[in-house]
Amino acid sequence: MSATSTDELLERVRCGGLLEAGQKVVVCLSGGRDSVCLLDIAVELCGSDNVAALHVNYGLRDEAHGDEQLCRQLCRRLGVELNVENASAPREGNVQAWARDVRYGLGAQLASGAGAQLAAGHTASDQVETVLYRLAASPGRRSLIGMPDQRGILIRPLLRARFTREETADWCRARGLQWREDASNETAKYARGRIRGQVLPALRSVHPATDQNILQSAEILRDEAEVLELVVDTALAGKSKISTEHLAALPPALARLVVRRLAEEATGSLCPQAAARIDELIALGASGSGSAALDVGGGARAIITKGSLHFELSPQRTARRPVEG
Repeated sequence: MSATSTDELLERVRCGGLLEAGQKVVVCLSGGRDSVCLLDIAVELCGSDNVAALHVNYGLRDEAHGDEQLCRQLCRRLGVELNVENASAPREGNVQAWARDVRYGLGAQLASGAGAQLAAGHTASDQVETVLYRLAASPGRRSLIGMPDQRGILIRPLLRARFTREETADWCRARGLQWREDASNETAKYARGRIRGQVLPALRSVHPATDQNILQSAEILRDEAEVLELVVDTALAGKSKISTEHLAALPPALARLVVRRLAEEATGSLCPQAAARIDELIALGASGSGSAALDVGGGARAIITKGSLHFELSPQRTARRPVEG
């Protein structure tokens, strides 16, 4: 890659506005090409004194020690403070989801304490795979939106700049930066690997602009989602409850959005299941009973009192902050 091309890539991130001179940022550093590229760009744009890195050693792979050593060497070279955390994986459950929650949880604590943003190295390539996975795994418009490039203190500068996985590798080569490859990313063991190795090649054979079209669709839907949120705000008028009679009078799509909003505000986590129970909720409100309760999934309990619907946490369920994939 030429110096001009490297400058152009850097300018794309700068124009995205998520990394600026003097800005404090904590970079999630796995040692892979994307996070190595992001850390180097963050140092270029923000200054090494304003950048720190977080590496979580899960001990899940034989190569984990080598990943940590590369991160240490890279941070010494760039003059960046490195925070290394060790974590032991649970014996059961979704290990990938657990690792993500651990990484973001530790990163949020570190960034909040430093008055910094938390930066993840997701790229446009990751976004395409995420949209396809969610489309296959869950129904609804929200599955097509993908990951936001900014949410709270979490930022994804490479995603906003539409970096591809190939471009992060080009950046690292041009800058003489080594990275570690996780072989499990290329196998069919995990869903993302099957999407990368089987689904996307098949779609690209149908149309060469597959990746660009998926990205653009996600961006359009995300913009439209902001409009829908304003409509929901209007329907609720600042309240945390709604009469089931009013709910029944709304267009079905809007009624589903209202129910989902109320459930997710009560639980503090995503609760798409709630919208599917809307007919039951309206029927309970119309039954004339003084009070009724219905667990709708996702840790949410609908409470209907004299025809007024609100949500609470189900018993033995604690609220948690939603975590992006």
